[in-house]
Amino acid sequence: MAMLSQICWLAPDASVRQSLKTAFHRSQTLGYRNGYAIVRRPTVGIGGDRLQVNQLSQAELDELANKAPVLTYGQPKQAPPADFIPAHVAFDKKVLRFYATWDDTDSMFGECRNYIIHYYLMDDTVEIREVHERNDGRDPFPLLMNRQRMPKVLVENSKNFPRCVLEISDQEVLEWYTAKDFIVGKPLTILGRTFFIYDCDPFTRQYYKEKFGIPDLPRIDVSKQEPPPVKQELPPYNGFGLFEDSAQNCFVLIPKAPKTNVIKMLLHDNKVLRYLAALESPIPEDKGRRFIFSYFLATDMISIFEPPVRNSGIIGGKYLGRTKVVKPNSTADNPIYYGPSDFYIGAVVEVFGHRFVILDTDEYVLKYMESNAAQYTPEALSSIQNHIRKQEAPASKLDNKQTEEDPGVQEMEALIDKIQKQLKDHSCKDNIREAFQVYDKEASGYVDREMFFKICESLNVPIDDSLVKELIRMCSHGEAKIDYYNFVRAFAN
Repeated sequence: MAMLSQICWLAPDASVRQSLKTAFHRSQTLGYRNGYAIVRRPTVGIGGDRLQVNQLSQAELDELANKAPVLTYGQPKQAPPADFIPAHVAFDKKVLRFYATWDDTDSMFGECRNYIIHYYLMDDTVEIREVHERNDGRDPFPLLMNRQRMPKVLVENSKNFPRCVLEISDQEVLEWYTAKDFIVGKPLTILGRTFFIYDCDPFTRQYYKEKFGIPDLPRIDVSKQEPPPVKQELPPYNGFGLFEDSAQNCFVLIPKAPKTNVIKMLLHDNKVLRYLAALESPIPEDKGRRFIFSYFLATDMISIFEPPVRNSGIIGGKYLGRTKVVKPNSTADNPIYYGPSDFYIGAVVEVFGHRFVILDTDEYVLKYMESNAAQYTPEALSSIQNHIRKQEAPASKLDNKQTEEDPGVQEMEALIDKIQKQLKDHSCKDNIREAFQVYDKEASGYVDREMFFKICESLNVPIDDSLVKELIRMCSHGEAKIDYYNFVRAFAN
């Protein structure tokens, strides 16, 4: 305008100055009204030609205003449809939710952990959240992976790309994860970690049904099934101690004593069954050996005692301490122990490779068998009854003979009563009869005088007592033998 003013000022004629003013386009000239700049519509164009008045209606103006502009350079692009909605508007706040699990049990101290995968439809980004439980021992970090686009296929030279410093761009990725890659029931590897998708929410099911034509996605049960109980196999029994005691070393680190039957111990406390047995052995020196078996009803244990015999060459005493004896046909995994029903007259008992034959029992065993006849077989009961008959027959004959020939029977009975009152607490009275019967193989009721005193000395019988000496004198049958039946009566209950 400054140059135009200078030209008009230098022009000599006023008409020339006016033509020069209208020779330029003044479409961008602004006017002012009330202090605001307003557009002044041009009436004259370039060259001084007058512009025609705009005859377009308001509807036509609105239609032209709504049309998209056309590019003035490059390839033309197809105009979007009239109802076009951008993706960030159409999928705003629409998220696909998947429930996944990560199984890391193959590694050391690994476990199965649950996650929630969010796929944002607005910008195709993925977010992985951890599912925390109360008292799970983990820090409550809400996110395992922040919201970002996930690469599916990388270019070949992307291994050297510094991912920890720079973000991955389209130049390093051939394919990104999309919604069609997240399918319930299939594994999905994201950044080297494989997730198994087992469920999704209702919105995700509806989206896959409408978008991809996939019917209702099933829910897969991934709950941990309790493994079947593992049968605990015990190592072979080594023979040391009882089987129950050895098995405790396999159950716990610090072995405990096996549980005992307390009711059985209370009912059968101090109840012992005694038997006289002989050893079956091909060795000639063992044929005359006799043993006393003691069966403890409270614990089902057996102890074996061998009465000492002078000048026999065998040291008597305890042959076997209290222990449970396993039957020869039982196995180490399921041991079967000897019970009271296995002991009767004539029974063969095998104890750790040694065979014993039961020869006799005491009176308490007979009473126990009568009160518990259901535990025994008919053969066992009949063997005891036959043995009692044989034992009572010679004794009754001897008593009758002594009553007829010996006039001092009443004196002997009185002496026996005195000895019973005086020695009622003597410890040898329970097994004194068995000791004499061992050496009286013919059951005659007599033993040699020398053997009689040996047995009394081994059983600590008070033979120095005046009453006992008198009883021995009355029971003597000549100089060689002594009647032990009447002698034993003095020490019986």
